[in-house]
Amino acid sequence: MTTKNLRLGRIGEDYAVDYLINRDYEILARNFSCRWGEIDLIAKKNDKIIFFEVKTRSSSSYGAPYEAINYYKLTSLRRSINFYLLKNNLKKFKLSLKIISIYVDDNNHPVELKIYDGPDWR
Repeated sequence: MTTKNLRLGRIGEDYAVDYLINRDYEILARNFSCRWGEIDLIAKKNDKIIFFEVKTRSSSSYGAPYEAINYYKLTSLRRSINFYLLKNNLKKFKLSLKIISIYVDDNNHPVELKIYDGPDWR
């Protein structure tokens, strides 16, 4: 991955964190990594734990941000989520997987941020 893409991804995650905090989510982890993959954001709201995959694009040349989530990414997310739940002994919470899709302008300011319900991951 190029430095430009890494920086764009980091900018998108920063916007996503600000967006979630302003809506009363508690951020539990950011960039949780294990041998099966990475979870961009893990947040809690009420009695629910939500796992977020953040996709940021500066244009739609390669498709919408959420279209980058394919079967292999979902498999990696599912394994990482299950490991996180096991590692942190989280049994009493409802769970959800969501995708945050962000477009930024030429100055890396957010133009559009949408949250999509992810597919059933269990």
